[in-house]
Amino acid sequence: MWSGVGLVIANMVGAGVFLSTGFMAQNMRPGFILLAWVVGAVLAMCGTVAYAEVARLVPRGGGEYRYLSTLLHPALGYLAGWASLLVGFSAPIAIDALAAGAFAHAVSASLEPRIVGATLVIVLTAVHAFGLHLSARVQNALVAVKVGLLTVFVLVCVVKGSLAWPTWVPPTASETPWGDLVGSLFYIAFAFSGWNAAIYASDEFKNPARDVPRAMLLGCLAVGLLYLVVNFAFVANLSPADGTVVFHYNDFTAGKGDFEQVTLGQAVMAHLLGSDAARVMSAVMLLLFISAMSAMMLVGPRVYAAMASDRFLPAALLPKEGQPPTLAVVLQGVLAVVLLMFQDLREVLNDIGAILVLFAALTVLGLFAARVRAKTKADQPSMLSLAAASVYVVSAGFMLVRGLQSKSLIAWVAGFSVLGLVGWALTRRRQTPAAS
Repeated sequence: MWSGVGLVIANMVGAGVFLSTGFMAQNMRPGFILLAWVVGAVLAMCGTVAYAEVARLVPRGGGEYRYLSTLLHPALGYLAGWASLLVGFSAPIAIDALAAGAFAHAVSASLEPRIVGATLVIVLTAVHAFGLHLSARVQNALVAVKVGLLTVFVLVCVVKGSLAWPTWVPPTASETPWGDLVGSLFYIAFAFSGWNAAIYASDEFKNPARDVPRAMLLGCLAVGLLYLVVNFAFVANLSPADGTVVFHYNDFTAGKGDFEQVTLGQAVMAHLLGSDAARVMSAVMLLLFISAMSAMMLVGPRVYAAMASDRFLPAALLPKEGQPPTLAVVLQGVLAVVLLMFQDLREVLNDIGAILVLFAALTVLGLFAARVRAKTKADQPSMLSLAAASVYVVSAGFMLVRGLQSKSLIAWVAGFSVLGLVGWALTRRRQTPAAS
């Protein structure tokens, strides 16, 4: 279970928490910023509670592919599986590899970002492709380092920073602060994404029906508390002008310029301990990205292996007894390296990430279908999980409506759905009875 908690933490904690408040501080007061993070934590916990019940009802690996196939329809599961392969894991790994390379370059100018990123993908692919024990040990070690570094960061902020309530005023204070708070949830939700990481490796838990839900709930709760503490440190120690460093983040990770500070973590360390501390924080960010990449590279191939077990993908992607799904791990690594070479795809990849929100919402809606079909009390989702599912679906609907304002995203969703359904129709005859 604790390895599952580590997977959740590793997947959740990335750049988002070190960036979002910098943008929000330009038109939101400190109190509204912190309230937005509280609301974001509550919504993430609602999603986690709902998914925990899904994991209890369907204690098998494969994530949304398996859940949607079981609870709603195999065609939806098929679409979710392909979404995981293309944009759920491979694309985020490539984006994190680019960011890791950029922070490595900030630590040492002699390091070329894309070469560093590709090297990290290749090394982590090798780690997770050849042996479950090595894979688990490396991932647990990276999580331990990640938690340790974040703990030190928080302690520095507590010991050296201000604990007084901030009094600064944003440069362009909004006349509709509640509207800005709701709008900020779109970005905060992505900072909280990853709370469902444990579901993809359910088959490797000793007691998945019990421990997968616990891993998600504990991991999400821990990260939610961490985010609140970290963001209080940001608003208490940095001004809106200090927060503008985040405006350079995309150019920095895209290799379009060298900047000393591009995250609030670097800014607050520089403010409290000096410019050298900002460089140290660059190394910390590098390690955070490596940990996130490793977690995604561990769990993603379990989806492809589940699809292979149902004959939607080649049988070669299946794991051998006591071994990881080696070829599935390699396939994901190859896709990530290919995407890494196409840096201009970053914005497109970020846009179509909303597709994953759609499948998460559909998965949660599956609880209501399970409630209708349940023949025994044990098969019925709890009322708490249904209430949490309702809240999460409403929040996911808001994110989708906001995301679908982009014409390119509408085209991506429509095109992906059509091609995916055609692929499912062509391959459904190869399904095993269990997948039908």
